[in-house]
Amino acid sequence: MAARCITGAMDSDTLQERYDIVIVGAGHAGAQAAINLRQAKFEGTIALLGDERALPYERPPLSKEYLAGDKPFERIMLRPEAFWAERHIAFHGGARVASIDSMDRTLRLADDRTVGFDKLIWAAGGSPRMLPCPGAQAANVHAIRRKRDVDVIRQDLGAAERIVIVGGGYIGLETAAVMRKLGKQVTVLESLDRVLARVAGPLLSRFYEAEHRAQGVDLRLDSTLEMFETDERGRAVAAILTSGEAIPMDMAVVGIGIVPEVGPLISAGAAGGNGVDIDSQCRTSLPDVYAIGDCAAHGNPYADGAHIRLESVQNANDMAKVAAMSIVGTPIDYDAVPWFWSNQYDLKLQTVGLSTGFDQCVLRGDPAERSFSLAYLRGGQLIALDCVNRTKDYAQGRALVAAGAMPDPNELADGERTLKDVALL
Repeated sequence: MAARCITGAMDSDTLQERYDIVIVGAGHAGAQAAINLRQAKFEGTIALLGDERALPYERPPLSKEYLAGDKPFERIMLRPEAFWAERHIAFHGGARVASIDSMDRTLRLADDRTVGFDKLIWAAGGSPRMLPCPGAQAANVHAIRRKRDVDVIRQDLGAAERIVIVGGGYIGLETAAVMRKLGKQVTVLESLDRVLARVAGPLLSRFYEAEHRAQGVDLRLDSTLEMFETDERGRAVAAILTSGEAIPMDMAVVGIGIVPEVGPLISAGAAGGNGVDIDSQCRTSLPDVYAIGDCAAHGNPYADGAHIRLESVQNANDMAKVAAMSIVGTPIDYDAVPWFWSNQYDLKLQTVGLSTGFDQCVLRGDPAERSFSLAYLRGGQLIALDCVNRTKDYAQGRALVAAGAMPDPNELADGERTLKDVALL
């Protein structure tokens, strides 16, 4: 593959006709794929296409430090602007892919420009899942997925005192914590019978429910939104529940997951459904087309082989490396241990592994002291840990989950004993 030097600028108007590698999506996965390719001494041309104008930036701070105003945008950028130019990675913002011709290996953008590729890495992530109910399109009903989402929220916060948050997952609870820090009245609506129901066991859910209520959050479980009532200006003024109750509001934030951005890939013939299907080297069913990050559905050994998507920085970065190594001819398989984190108030939650399907949960430490871990086992094997303000358990637990350790539950419950010592018994 011949190298074609990019003199290039960051302006999307300078988009070339063809690149050796085109990466669609400039989030964690796409940016890291470009970085990994250059680290692996790939010398061909690389184009990084993002649908936002902003240079690649960290996503987790959006619902935490950036929303709170604790970090300016410059501090959440993945790399400074000069980094991309120095490595001849052509970044093109405002470039949204409308369709793919896998035979001709070309992309058609929403503005009708076309760009060719020899190999394609699809890292487009997903769009916020919005509510299909009346009033959901009101200007003061927001999601948190991109920088511009948070910028609009922050602009409106001065005149907003009553905040309704729909969804009791990570995004919803992190947003609730920030809003309480800013002195806002916060109501969280969760349609299920506990928060974090899709990612954690009941004990952790109850702990965080109690924490948010202690912090002044009006947390409503088993509460389903029927619609937003709007005023004559089209702004949402109340959240109407299926019970008929009306909750007055000045702003709403919806955090109920994402819809994978894979439409052009599926239309081009790639296999997939909830995301696009990939193999262990991040290859789709289309020739020389890879998919990584939030939109990539894969068989995960830590989910007992189930075909899943993982929405995490860890997954994005690790898949980016797998795809890059395959492209440069030194293939590796994706088998990384999943991990996640969430900051709420003064609580740092660190999770390793996937607790889905656990049949035993062991408590280490005392939740009343705000420092404890929950160890999840399936058939005696340690499959996951939720660690709240307990970093040592998290650090040692990653190796144990990866090793498929089978610790004695009684010893595991001894919070004074380190996990490494427990595993050696």
